[in-house]
Amino acid sequence: MKIAMLSPLSWRTPPRHYGPWENVVSLLTEQLVAMGVDVTLFATGDSITRGKLAWVCERPYSEDPSLDPKVWECLHIEEVFRRADEFDLIHNQFDFLPLSYSGFTTTPVVTTIHGFSSPAILPVYRKYNERTHYVAISEADRCPELDYIATIHHGIELAQFPYREKAGDYLLFFGRIHHDKGVHEAIEVARRTGIRLVIAGIVQDEEYFREQVEPHIDGSSVDYIGSVGPEKRQAVLGGALALLHLIHFNEPFGLSVVESMACGTPVIAFGRGSMPEIIRDGSTGFLADDVDAAVRAVARIGTIDRRRCRDEVEARFTSRRMAEEYLTVYHKILNTVRLEDDNGRD
Repeated sequence: MKIAMLSPLSWRTPPRHYGPWENVVSLLTEQLVAMGVDVTLFATGDSITRGKLAWVCERPYSEDPSLDPKVWECLHIEEVFRRADEFDLIHNQFDFLPLSYSGFTTTPVVTTIHGFSSPAILPVYRKYNERTHYVAISEADRCPELDYIATIHHGIELAQFPYREKAGDYLLFFGRIHHDKGVHEAIEVARRTGIRLVIAGIVQDEEYFREQVEPHIDGSSVDYIGSVGPEKRQAVLGGALALLHLIHFNEPFGLSVVESMACGTPVIAFGRGSMPEIIRDGSTGFLADDVDAAVRAVARIGTIDRRRCRDEVEARFTSRRMAEEYLTVYHKILNTVRLEDDNGRD
């Protein structure tokens, strides 16, 4: 089986720091290669893979302002579909734009939908609903207007997140600094509980950071440590009493939640989107309705067995499990294609 894996260009695959889609693409690609699948990764030229790397854009455009994203995205996607006949299947992890190329090839296309940035993109997904195949990353993120071949939760490489039995003395916010992610609410929970808060992540909304976050940073009760790369991520996650994920949007998945649990750190989250699918309330963390409930949950965090958090990830959220489920989808698609070809010859 020959698979073309189409990754975004915003960040390197795998990312140096931030880049959740690129991170998932890398985890899946490397696991598939380890399982003997022939994968060609279409990504930036500086990407790292044990598969075959194909590229037209040398560097991520989020790291090089001289690159026009639209120009390089068009060239990047065109390269995949120009070579489509070389592959049994194209796995699109690059949102809706590649779907507009899918009618120009007979090679099957499966698209992992990493959430919907806006209802405005739905017309593209609707148009290609019967021509391609969609995978949801959580049951909560399924759109009722679309058909899906599967729901496949993301998985992580457990070796990258060693279990830590004893927690440190701080609460953690880990992710994009943006209103949607609830940084200000995490600061409020920390203030009301009297526990130090560590904030890690890229600043995505400068105005929000300047007005709602920065005034509280004092290096003592609230500490901002910037974006944390893979070499420090497990230490930061594993050392926390709890991860605060007080989101203001319907989270499509939440990779940092799983990474935190893998280290043994429970998660306190607003119960939106996929959170009830990932967190077992009272077992691997707490689902809260508001800041008051999150404050009460912090007081109960000692009742959570950190080993149970790790066990949950080992059972449900490994990259091996993710790759096996995608292989099942690939085989299902290719078997359908063969059946249709056989019927056509009859």
